[in-house]
Amino acid sequence: MTSVTPLYTEGSLSLALAVIASSSAPVVLLDANLCVISASTSFYQAFLIDSGTAVTKRFTELGNGEWNVAQLSVLLEATAAGMANVHGYEMDLKRPGQHTRRLILEAQKLDYADASKVRLLLTVADVTDARVAEKVKDALLRDKAMLLHEVQHRVANSLQIIASILLQSARKVQSEETRTHLKSAHSRVMSIAAVQQQLAESSVGDVELRGYFEQLCRSLGASMIHDPEQITIDVNVDKTVIEASISVSLGLVVTELVINSVKHAFPNQRKGKITVDFHAKGKDWTLQVTDDGIGMPANSNDAKPGLGTGIVEALSNQLQAEITVSDAMPGTMVSIAYRDADVVIDRPAAA
Repeated sequence: MTSVTPLYTEGSLSLALAVIASSSAPVVLLDANLCVISASTSFYQAFLIDSGTAVTKRFTELGNGEWNVAQLSVLLEATAAGMANVHGYEMDLKRPGQHTRRLILEAQKLDYADASKVRLLLTVADVTDARVAEKVKDALLRDKAMLLHEVQHRVANSLQIIASILLQSARKVQSEETRTHLKSAHSRVMSIAAVQQQLAESSVGDVELRGYFEQLCRSLGASMIHDPEQITIDVNVDKTVIEASISVSLGLVVTELVINSVKHAFPNQRKGKITVDFHAKGKDWTLQVTDDGIGMPANSNDAKPGLGTGIVEALSNQLQAEITVSDAMPGTMVSIAYRDADVVIDRPAAA
């Protein structure tokens, strides 16, 4: 029978020490008293420690005492006693004449053949440069967010100025047809200004639709409805939070449908109500704009589609949504629904 020759203890120790010494990562092997048994060359070089005098010293005595951190010592002692392991311990290493370094330490008690001798393996990672890069990145993101916020406000202000000029021009022209076109352009510019203002006030990347639609409809009402007691706009929207790019398209759809209702559903000073409704379930959502006006004309199928209709159809196609126009009895309901799409609808906002 062939016998298996056990690996000699001295050979095992020499091999272990050689592995530690050659490690590219800063590694230190400690005994039960937290004295250094061995350390990697990378540890000595990285932290400017004399390898000739380090062995048998307590870890807390290395260098000029910069490793003598009370909390770290307690954690290492608890690890040696088998009561804990050190995971992700962060500390600042401060040395005279050197830049402060941010370190992350890991330590664990080794489980090996000689249970009578406690050994701890301590690894040290210098994350100073990574943390500096993170701070620079965070600062750039903050600057970008502030710049975007400022641009959005400037765009909204510019659009309001343009809308004001259009309205002034509408009052001066003699042609009723030109006046009608200018007022329509004014309403659309004002609605886009409201969209921009709402996005500027929202968090970057997502928009809560309830507040967004409420602000949008207030703006539309203020710019288009001369008598608030004649026509009202109600908003019935759940707590959906949606991507900003999608909310812009939805906002423009709401704008066109509300404008259409205000212009056509309530002739001859007729009183009425427009309701904007949006509800989502998972990725599916439905947007409905309903009025209780005079309803669709009998010859509506033969009527030539206007600019507003073309805008709504184009935006709905962009969203890959289906448009349905129906009789609300009284009035008209326009429903735009999306089913099983890749539209990203996020978590509900907090109540």
